Formats: sequence, C-alpha cells, structure tokens
Amino acid sequence: MTIFKPSIRQTLAAFAMGAATLASAGAFAQAAPQPAATPAAPVASQAAPAQILTVRQIYDTLTAAGYRNITEIELEHHRSYDVKADDPQGQRVKLRVDAQTGAVLRSRIKD
Repeated sequence: MTIFKPSIRQTLAAFAMGAATLASAGAFAQAAPQPAATPAAPVASQAAPAQILTVRQIYDTLTAAGYRNITEIELEHHRSYDVKADDPQGQRVKLRVDAQTGAVLRSRIKD
C-alpha cells in the first residue's frame, strides 16, 4: 500500500486553488441578482403608526393661528394634546388639539 505524501508546493497549490474557488463562489453569490421585492398589500395590523407632532410643532402651529400665552401642552393617550392658552380674542381657553394634524378639535373658555 502506497501512502501519498504531498510536497509543500502541492499543499500550497491546493490551498490556493481552494481559496480561489471559495472567493469566486462568494463573488458569484454577491453578484447574483436579487429578486425584486414585491410590496405586500397593506394590512391593518402591519400599518405603521401615524406620526405624532412634537410639543414644539403644536406650539408653533397654535402661535401661527393667533393663540398667545400658551402655558401648558400635554399629550393625552397619544391622540390629542390638551393646551391652555389665550385665544386670538384674548380669552383664556382650554384646547383639545389633534396630535397628528395640529388641528384644534375643541375650545372651551377657561374659568
């Protein structure tokens, strides 16, 4: 029975061929075209939550609408802000402001 003993050159050549094979397989895997992502139909449970305006954005929106002396802006249940301010006529009011749009939903004169 004969045992094959490769020389150092043969061993290095085998390693080089193996490395080249692995590198080309890796390059092929990276270069392979990826299938186009098909957009899934929107599902209610997968819908992204709507963005809530920041306190600063609410303040700027109300100031632009003529409200002054805004002293309190408080987020309620991630749906609306409760705000205390003076309306454009100068009356002290409590506002309910939509957290997503900044629209005034309700205005009550504050006692």
